[in-house]
Amino acid sequence: MSRVRVPSITPFFFHEQASREKADGGGGNQNKRLMQPLESRIHYKFRNSLLLAEALTHPSLAYESQKPHFDNQRMEFLGDAVLQLIVTEELFRMFSDFTEGRLTKLRSRVVSRRALARFAMAIQLGDYVLLGKGEEATGGRRRLSTLADAFEALIGAVYLDGGPGEARALVLRLFEAEIGDMVASPEERNPKGELQECLQAIHPQAPVYRVITESGPDHRRVFQSEVSWQGMVLACGKGKSKKEAEARAAGEALRARVWER
Repeated sequence: MSRVRVPSITPFFFHEQASREKADGGGGNQNKRLMQPLESRIHYKFRNSLLLAEALTHPSLAYESQKPHFDNQRMEFLGDAVLQLIVTEELFRMFSDFTEGRLTKLRSRVVSRRALARFAMAIQLGDYVLLGKGEEATGGRRRLSTLADAFEALIGAVYLDGGPGEARALVLRLFEAEIGDMVASPEERNPKGELQECLQAIHPQAPVYRVITESGPDHRRVFQSEVSWQGMVLACGKGKSKKEAEARAAGEALRARVWER
């Protein structure tokens, strides 16, 4: 396929980032070396590293540098369309008897903003996003929208660099576990709702959830939640968010059913 011309201002951002790193004690090639672990995580080596630079350039850096026409928003636009098509095609193939509505619900499990941010955190994408100083200072590197946008832009960059086949291979590789979960359980469950309905059929008191431990670095937090009812601990669950930990605790409680003993 024909190559897309990358704006001539792209090297400016490499230079800008390298200058910051040099001021912090790094060398002139530090930026490119820092990108190598990301390529290893996604198992894809860019032929044109400037496409990767564009995908990782947050609008805040472009604004602060007074280079407003170079950021990852266009790449995000492309990546969103590529991602939607790949996931839609895969679900269409895998669930041949599902209606449009059921397929749409399945797709939302992997292409929602929250899901994309979770995938971005899994490959530590936030560590590589080029941010303006203000955005960096306000925690932009861990912001859900920043991570989701960068992930979509990364998919777009791979599509331009390697073509549809490489983009498809990358998406299916990164989404393998999530797609496997959908095959095992295509209907999205609501264990917290199920548990509450089950318990309140016995007594009107609702189950209570509380976080009992938090561990791990900021970009890979692990929460452990406990669910109790009428003073009785029913179960515990772990997850990458409080919501996930509570859902898993509820699911475990439904399996254990300690209130029936």
